[in-house]
Amino acid sequence: MEIRKDNAHSVIDDLKNYLVDEHKADRSEYNYMKKNTSTKAKKSTGTLEDFRNKIKNCKKCELCSTRTQFVFGEGDPRARLVFVGEAPGKDEDLQGRPFVGRAGKLLTKIIEAMGYKREEVYICNVLKCRPPNNRAPLPDEIKMCEPHLLAQLEIIKPKAICALGTHATKTLLKTDLTIGALRGAFHDYHGIKLMPTYHPAYLLRNPSEKRKVWEDVQKIIDILE
Repeated sequence: MEIRKDNAHSVIDDLKNYLVDEHKADRSEYNYMKKNTSTKAKKSTGTLEDFRNKIKNCKKCELCSTRTQFVFGEGDPRARLVFVGEAPGKDEDLQGRPFVGRAGKLLTKIIEAMGYKREEVYICNVLKCRPPNNRAPLPDEIKMCEPHLLAQLEIIKPKAICALGTHATKTLLKTDLTIGALRGAFHDYHGIKLMPTYHPAYLLRNPSEKRKVWEDVQKIIDILE
């Protein structure tokens, strides 16, 4: 797997000095079906597509009345790495896909800098529907939707999760600690190693923090090889 580089103004070039040759690997050697993790979620059967069809018309919370589209997630259904954000934004709500706006493009570049293609990982959110005006998810919304995420993870069985941003991290780890205090170290989420890092949208506003994100994703790369 070759490390990719973008143009001189891209985040990949911001990170390229930190890329190292030993992060090349032959993904054909990965056994995606290996049960290398466990979760406390209720065991799910069938495929991700089966599960999507089962919950795509979910009406467990009020967000069903304001959404344009249900944003389930996308990527490799046997991915070793899953990226989890907090909730869909405007662009995601319109397209029915996670991380497709400006922040999504930056996430794609980060994934490529790690040596992966976007379709080789899995990308989703804690909530599957956009909160009005992109407000933070409410506790009841999280309570209704987090089991969907757990079921997805039970099907995918990833080796690692990268939690993107404050809200996703606090939701998954059930903590009030800041993302600054939590990033840089692995935490446990239902038996899966979880690495918190800054949200791509935050990096667009604070490009100087890109180095910290690269430090975080390097640690993810290390455990995937």
